[in-house]
Amino acid sequence: MQAATNHAGGSGWNDERVDRVVGLLLRIGVLISAGVVLAGGILYLIQHGSDPRGYRVFRPGGVAVRGLPAIVRGAWHLDYRSLIQFGLLLLIATPVARVAFCVAAFALERDRTYVVITLIVLAVLLASLIGSQTGV
Repeated sequence: MQAATNHAGGSGWNDERVDRVVGLLLRIGVLISAGVVLAGGILYLIQHGSDPRGYRVFRPGGVAVRGLPAIVRGAWHLDYRSLIQFGLLLLIATPVARVAFCVAAFALERDRTYVVITLIVLAVLLASLIGSQTGV
């Protein structure tokens, strides 16, 4: 006997299965991003952990890596700043991936109302991310 009933689509996707997959997606996204940030932090400590500290004058840590291609390229070459930024980008991408997955799941369930609502949420998320890149 099935605990939750399928919607009209009959695709095998039901609310319980979608909830399990969404929970798994969120856990995996957070764990991977935490691991990448941790790796960047460890690389930072290996490279600069014994540097003398001067707390009297603030000195910025250097030029931040800007732009997704530069971050990915730097992370690939194990640059600690890029790794930390890449991990944070993965953390930001995790809920966006969740919403995108929900669009697909609702489409498989043939639940048009939720597809439209979730597409609106996805569009708002993407617009806010793109708008923050352009300074809008």
